[in-house]
Amino acid sequence: MFSHSSSFFLCLLFFSVTLSHVLGDKVFTGTYGVNYGRIADNLPSPQSVVTLLKAAKIRNIRIYDADHQVLSAFKGSGIGIIIGLPNEFLRDISQGEDRAMNWIKENVQPFLPGTRIRGIAVGNEILGGGDMELWQVLLPAAKNVYTVLARLNLAHQIQVSSPHSEAVFANSYPPSACTFRDDVLPFMKPLLQFFSQIGTPFYINAYPFLAYKNDPQHIDINYALFKKNPGIYDAKTKLHYDNMFMAQIDAAYAALEKVGFEKMEVIVSETGWASRGDDNEAGATVKNAKTYNKNLKKLLMKKKGTPYRPKMVVRAYIFALFNENLKPGPTSERNFGLFKPDGSIAYDIGFTGLTSSATSSFVSFKGVGSLYVMVSASCAAFLLLVAL
Repeated sequence: MFSHSSSFFLCLLFFSVTLSHVLGDKVFTGTYGVNYGRIADNLPSPQSVVTLLKAAKIRNIRIYDADHQVLSAFKGSGIGIIIGLPNEFLRDISQGEDRAMNWIKENVQPFLPGTRIRGIAVGNEILGGGDMELWQVLLPAAKNVYTVLARLNLAHQIQVSSPHSEAVFANSYPPSACTFRDDVLPFMKPLLQFFSQIGTPFYINAYPFLAYKNDPQHIDINYALFKKNPGIYDAKTKLHYDNMFMAQIDAAYAALEKVGFEKMEVIVSETGWASRGDDNEAGATVKNAKTYNKNLKKLLMKKKGTPYRPKMVVRAYIFALFNENLKPGPTSERNFGLFKPDGSIAYDIGFTGLTSSATSSFVSFKGVGSLYVMVSASCAAFLLLVAL
């Protein structure tokens, strides 16, 4: 549909290098974010979620689609959002820039600049997954999305990325030994090359909970929960790790370095701990979820790097804002939430909820957002009268 696409794309890559560091700061404010999943039938309205996030002082979120009601609700909130281009759209978007243009004009442009859309995650956990066709279309889809953003003069404010699971790695212990899987590498390396050119970090979904759940006999739960433990020693780098979270991030840095991308930043797109699980899901308790998320929050607030990349400040999105009661799979999948649907905290890690207990009236919670607007408007009118 578009002429001279190749030449235009090369010009975009040249121009984008100068903007990559500026864009990186815009995408993620601070070090702490949360994933706002919505596979549930009991969640508060998006307007109420905005009020909840503001009360908790959470400034970064990720959603897994581009829901118009959510994007409208976040208008004027100042909260940065990474929206998702779901896996089922990748085949179509990879076919041409015109498909990407249609999607962006429908799901992105109408909400700018009021809603702070700071990134588009193209797919989720594609490489290493079971659908090989998606492996093939991921890079073309990402390129088409980026090219369209540039044509619309939006590439300087909206980052194109794609989060990965730990399944892309052949091994990750010790961290310095981490490598990408042989079958993943032919798809991963061109993707990394593209993301390196446009200044996109490597996004990884890192879950010490899943590692512990799968091998509780050989993993010290204190190591997974940031509690006091002997830790591990990486003989190659001569570095000591006292928690698995940092080790997982440095494993990603090691894998990137081995394929020539030692300067690429790693951002954790998902991490969390389930507060409930099936009988065979070791460690899924409220106590452990509270311990993990509280200690993780403390770590992120320090704004420090990892043992292997001490100057690269660790940033992470916590999974998840709410329990999602309609998610398929084991019980743990439905129990990662930091908050209950009524706005109260699921457990205390230092956040302020909108209600103090699960028995509080949901009606008052639903009305908080509109009440805030009414009070603000009334105050503004009063101040104007005083000034006159």
